[in-house]
Amino acid sequence: MLWVLWGNLMVDFEIKGKFKVKNSWQSFSKVIESNSEKNAVEKAYSLLGSKQGVKRNLVKIEEVKALG
Repeated sequence: MLWVLWGNLMVDFEIKGKFKVKNSWQSFSKVIESNSEKNAVEKAYSLLGSKQGVKRNLVKIEEVKALG
């Protein structure tokens, strides 16, 4: 889905990776709407930190792909 917001093109990015939970790694996949890949990755770190309580150094981003 594409959105134009104040002159910036908003694109959906699919972010895949792992985060550490106790002694194991949990896979995740998130679709995040953003105007850049960098901002989408930052949002993924922010969401995992707030919802899962995971610090950034315990998150491994493996793939970032623009959808659309």
